[in-house]
Amino acid sequence: MSHSLDGHVALVTGSSKGLGAAVVRHLASAGAKVVVNAFNNVARAQELADEITAGGGSALAIGADVSRAADVNTLVSEVGDKLGPIDILVPNATGPQPQKPIEEYDEAFYQEMYDFFIKSPFLLAQATLPGMKEQKWGRIVNITSEVFSASVPNFSAYVAAKGGQIGWSRSMARELAPFGITVNMVAPGWIPVERHVGDPQELKDAYFAQIPVGRWGTPDDVGHAVRFFASEEASFITGQTLHVNGGMTPW
Repeated sequence: MSHSLDGHVALVTGSSKGLGAAVVRHLASAGAKVVVNAFNNVARAQELADEITAGGGSALAIGADVSRAADVNTLVSEVGDKLGPIDILVPNATGPQPQKPIEEYDEAFYQEMYDFFIKSPFLLAQATLPGMKEQKWGRIVNITSEVFSASVPNFSAYVAAKGGQIGWSRSMARELAPFGITVNMVAPGWIPVERHVGDPQELKDAYFAQIPVGRWGTPDDVGHAVRFFASEEASFITGQTLHVNGGMTPW
């Protein structure tokens, strides 16, 4: 089977809904044992794990705040005991993403963005890399965003943190390549999911009018991209960003 992930264990953080849930489903459909992670709604994570298990897959739901070292270490240890060492890591967890002028942000929100997109991938990598290095195989796929390349205004905290995540990923790609571990990025455009239900329709219409392919992206579009980067077929690709946005990124 092309892109088979049989024998691998995948952790997707923030994966009880939205893009993360689609990524989990795609990795599970390729044969990986998957970990559905949530912080605020572990019951919803369990529902997804049950769905995957009922379909013949292998899934485990674990609640954890992946911006805290203690939670990350406990999570990785539990997965190791129950499924085996994590060798596919997809840092996807995020929080609210308000767009405002810089004067309206506060220090706490800037710190929160750093914690989600730089600190959390760092903690997750530190906890999972020993196993990846031991087996000389690993995949880290960071979910970044088109906002960095597009230099989106009135979004400074999120854009800055995503830029840091991209820089971290590129440095790690060079550092980990000798160990058979690749580090790549999937950068979605605006793909409406549950968090966007209340967004103003005029903003959605204005963005949609710019999408060259003429349709909205779907969570499955992101799931396909992550599944490819996780596969053996992508073993010679590292440090790269795949923009999943229908041609919105010409840079």
